[in-house]
Amino acid sequence: MFFSNGMVYGGTPKEMMKIVEVKPLENMTMILTFNSGEQRLYDATELLKYPIFDVLKDKDVFLHPVLDHGVVTWNNGELDLSPESMYENSYPYEKRT
Repeated sequence: MFFSNGMVYGGTPKEMMKIVEVKPLENMTMILTFNSGEQRLYDATELLKYPIFDVLKDKDVFLHPVLDHGVVTWNNGELDLSPESMYENSYPYEKRT
């Protein structure tokens, strides 16, 4: 049992999902490492159908994301995506040896 925001919950609290490493690739994809240790492949091309993400068409912007408290951001923090959204819209990634 635990307390959060004045509420009592059964079980144990879940750790917040965070991205601990982001590696952008040339083809608008990125390899994400989550705080669970899991790596996933995220395809950002789907974002381009939304005008707010037009700035990612600039390769220099896309290829230089910054992690801010476990969240991937671009363009000096003006654009970000939640770790949960990136997880849900990505695929398991296993490093090839």
